[in-house]
Amino acid sequence: MAGQRGTLVVLEGVDRAGKSTQNRKLVVTLCVASHRAELLLFPEISTEIGKLLISYLEKKIEMGDHSVYLLFSANRWERVPCLIRDKLDQGFTFVVDRYVFSGVTFIAAKESFSLDWCKQPDVGLPTPDLVLFLQLQLAEATRCGGFDQERYEDRDFQERALGCFQQLMQDLSLVWKTVNASRSIEDVHEEIRTLTEEAIHATAHQSLGAALGVGAWAMW
Repeated sequence: MAGQRGTLVVLEGVDRAGKSTQNRKLVVTLCVASHRAELLLFPEISTEIGKLLISYLEKKIEMGDHSVYLLFSANRWERVPCLIRDKLDQGFTFVVDRYVFSGVTFIAAKESFSLDWCKQPDVGLPTPDLVLFLQLQLAEATRCGGFDQERYEDRDFQERALGCFQQLMQDLSLVWKTVNASRSIEDVHEEIRTLTEEAIHATAHQSLGAALGVGAWAMW
């Protein structure tokens, strides 16, 4: 229907919780159901900043923690004005693999960083309509193939990041839904699909400007 805005859906969780698999399945399912849906991953590696961040995550280069976080934030800002906002306004639904919440928690989990400091560079970014947190016990995540290949895939670090995620879920006035990711891929997908369809119907006639939090993030 003309005039309906799109929906911003974010999947978060600790590493190896199955986010990439579920994001791809969700976009395919939404498109089959005649929704206009696109997948967006952060860091977004098509830009120069994104390429630099991938090199950092793969331990190919070193950078200071403050610089790294500001680059992660800049990478998100690169895609917001002309991509996310415009396409939401056109009725597209975005499924986002990691968003600000990963950025905030993975830096706040380090020494000498606070959640309040980490939130500030992203003030003004679009507020998600739905945040799905894929919950998986860290013992299960560490058994997944390939764990520890990237910079943040360390058991102790992931535990601290999980604590930061839990604090954000308590503090933010967002629609967070926790999904048990220890089940089969199809069972997890079905729950995610149902929650996403509900969010799409709920937001279709809402004002886009109000939803995107003009000037500041309502959740902060």
